[in-house]
Amino acid sequence: MTAAATKKLTQMNSHDVKELLLKNAIVIVIALIIIGIIIKEPAFLSGTVFKNILTQSAVRLILAFGVGGIIIIQGTDLSLGRMVGFAAVISGSLLQRLDYASRFYTDLQPLPLFVPLVISCIVCAFFSGVSGWVVAKFKIHPFLATLGMMITLYGILSIYFASGDPGPQPIGGFDTRYTEAVIGSTFGIPNLVIYASIVSVVVWVLWNKTTFGKNLYAIGGNPEAAKVSGVNVFWTTILVFVLAGALYGIGGFLEAARIGSANNGTGYGYELDAIAACVVGGISFSGVVGKVSGAIAGVLMFTVISYGMTFIGIDMYWQYIIKGIIIVAAVAMDAQKYIKKT
Repeated sequence: MTAAATKKLTQMNSHDVKELLLKNAIVIVIALIIIGIIIKEPAFLSGTVFKNILTQSAVRLILAFGVGGIIIIQGTDLSLGRMVGFAAVISGSLLQRLDYASRFYTDLQPLPLFVPLVISCIVCAFFSGVSGWVVAKFKIHPFLATLGMMITLYGILSIYFASGDPGPQPIGGFDTRYTEAVIGSTFGIPNLVIYASIVSVVVWVLWNKTTFGKNLYAIGGNPEAAKVSGVNVFWTTILVFVLAGALYGIGGFLEAARIGSANNGTGYGYELDAIAACVVGGISFSGVVGKVSGAIAGVLMFTVISYGMTFIGIDMYWQYIIKGIIIVAAVAMDAQKYIKKT
């Protein structure tokens, strides 16, 4: 091999390594953080910790699938957290024990578990659908549309929260059927993990094996080209938001039982974790790019970091700072990859 050829090969290898590092920079940083946590606390590798991480990831994954679909069509959803809070308060207020002293509805008799779940999904799907309609009809960026919905929802949620018989106080004392169905286990597997797995399969089918999924990616690539190709961009956009809202409703229903209470502040900041997990998992704000497997990987990585930092005693305020840096870095890296392609 000549000196010139060797030099060219070295340059190519150096370029490939640089590209690889750029594409996976955030994953590498997260991996280093996880390694640091393990070095500091080897007990972090225990089976109990792994099970807890999977349990905590379950609800976040369902939420990530919701906002992930919106990101694929080059949008985002800032109302996610308030949607989760609304669903949690609705579910909690309808599923309290009869002997609980501070019942939201004093005279309400026990309801089948699916009733509050369906109500939560319908309410969240409706409000999310309104955001989708605003985006599709008036061509407003989803950032602004969902920002307005986030503020509006918090007001509606707070009014509902304060309307209960005991007044504005945390909702607790949940029906044991509810808590056992959510935080219990089946054959040793946490029910939350089972629910998240079922949702993962359903979302995978929707994204990959249906006309809706094909239209989803088509709009994310180029809305005008998709429209020319016969895709109903208007209704598909609304359906993406409606699906996201339904997933937020499921997430809120599960989250209330998981944490054991609900109030008008439940879900605050959840949108940041969900969006960050999607971006870290490879769902691009530039549209088109995004897989179910990527969302799963992103959620797991973020949960491991959050749980790990708490495990080794890092203050919550520092955790916010670290998460914020990761979010900004992930979006910046995603933007850089898009710039290089264009």
